[in-house]
Amino acid sequence: MSPQEFESELRAQAYGEIIRVDKPVGYAMGEHRHDFDACALITAGEISITVAGSSRSYGVGDIFRLPAGTPHEESAQALGVSYLVGRRATAS
Repeated sequence: MSPQEFESELRAQAYGEIIRVDKPVGYAMGEHRHDFDACALITAGEISITVAGSSRSYGVGDIFRLPAGTPHEESAQALGVSYLVGRRATAS
């Protein structure tokens, strides 16, 4: 899926904010949560996301989704990572 197609899908699914994120080699963030739904397309490098003790790596062309409030850890692999991410506000 191209980044343009991905952005179109995000807009159709009511993702109001769409941004590009770049994380350097060695990036790691311990357990945290977001107050928004996230959906991301990896455009370069690789990222590992760990949820409930289960880790999964995502590379170029992969899409990952994280519902708001999901505790997770994330880390970039040897090449760092770049991704296009949509953020969708959740009802309070």
